[in-house]
Amino acid sequence: MYSRMRGLVVAVLALMACTGERGASWQGEITDSAGITIVRNPAAPLWAPEEGWTLTEALRIGTAEGDPEYQFGTIAGGGSIALASDGRIVVLDLQGQHLKVFSASGTYERTIGGPGGGPGEIAPGASAVLVAPGDTIVVSDIGNQRANLYLLDGTYVRSFPLTFTDGIPFRWEMASDGRIVVQTRRLALPNAAEPTADTTDVIAVRRMDGTVGDTVMLVPSGKTISFSGGAPEWHFFSPEPMWALFGDHILYAVNDRFRIGLYGPDGTLERVIEKPFTRAPVTEADQNTLKNIFQKLFVQQGVPPQMASQLMTRVHIAEFYPAFAQVLSGPNGTILVQRIEPLSDLTEEEREGLDITSGLMAGREWDVFDGEGRYLGAITMPLRFQPVQFRGNEIYGIQRDELDVQYIVKLVVATATE
Repeated sequence: MYSRMRGLVVAVLALMACTGERGASWQGEITDSAGITIVRNPAAPLWAPEEGWTLTEALRIGTAEGDPEYQFGTIAGGGSIALASDGRIVVLDLQGQHLKVFSASGTYERTIGGPGGGPGEIAPGASAVLVAPGDTIVVSDIGNQRANLYLLDGTYVRSFPLTFTDGIPFRWEMASDGRIVVQTRRLALPNAAEPTADTTDVIAVRRMDGTVGDTVMLVPSGKTISFSGGAPEWHFFSPEPMWALFGDHILYAVNDRFRIGLYGPDGTLERVIEKPFTRAPVTEADQNTLKNIFQKLFVQQGVPPQMASQLMTRVHIAEFYPAFAQVLSGPNGTILVQRIEPLSDLTEEEREGLDITSGLMAGREWDVFDGEGRYLGAITMPLRFQPVQFRGNEIYGIQRDELDVQYIVKLVVATATE
């Protein structure tokens, strides 16, 4: 789309850059390179101090004690919350191996599924929940090597198989047009040849009957978690491919530098978003903090001391931090990029809030870009809060308290003009 009308787009963007929002002046540069729009942002934001977002908590679901219908075992990962068309909230509880459905106002309605391998039951290791058009719930039931389909009223519809021989599906997103988009990665499976070092992840459409449709992108496999000799190995801060659906487009980057590509529906690179960045070194103190977090995790998981010591030898930490932690399609057509903050720069309370399993190894600061790629400014998420779903000016996510009790929280975004 942009490549066919690049002259007009560049001209319009140049005009926007001169005027900015509320009269502000954007000091970046927009150029055209072989049909690709390059947006080079300055370090300074477009927002003036009074123009940033305000985040207000509008809903909290969960309790540490009391009604078990409002208690959660383990909610983890970016695929653990989904929204129905009427605003109902579907939560995947990994520990309970079930779904809980809440009204838009946070009232418990029902529990769907349960532990096991029978029809409609969910095994340990489920990785995502989505709500498809028509409010059909889709659960990636990795442990049972299938995806389960339910209705919002709790009715189990059917399942379709997930074949691991060509890769394990670990990242699921629902496109605005109803397509399920899944990222798969080849890992070493028991009694199977280990994949080569230059493996490639496949991001492809997954149909509701389980068949794989068009390939959206081929991306290099990340190296943060790998398997060799039948045991896991961690390479912290290793470059990772990052992607997110952005309307009918896809945002993609490798986080060793601040360069985010916007790709069209046909996989063509249309726009590149850049921002100045200097990679921070991982100090010895930072390495010790990470290792202590891992040791604590092994104890919590009941790993025997001797095995924990062996696993610690498989924990490796890079010399430098990545450019960012993740990229997401944000509220009202924005792009959010989560910053990586050196552990030594965090407060003691923020360090205590770090959690490897829930993805909270990054900072609370997020850079905000408009839909054209201009850097607007930064926002600070609440402590121990992980954003998961966005709808309009609402952010749905998971928050943990100081006792690691989890809650579903909805934040409302307000601008200076609202």
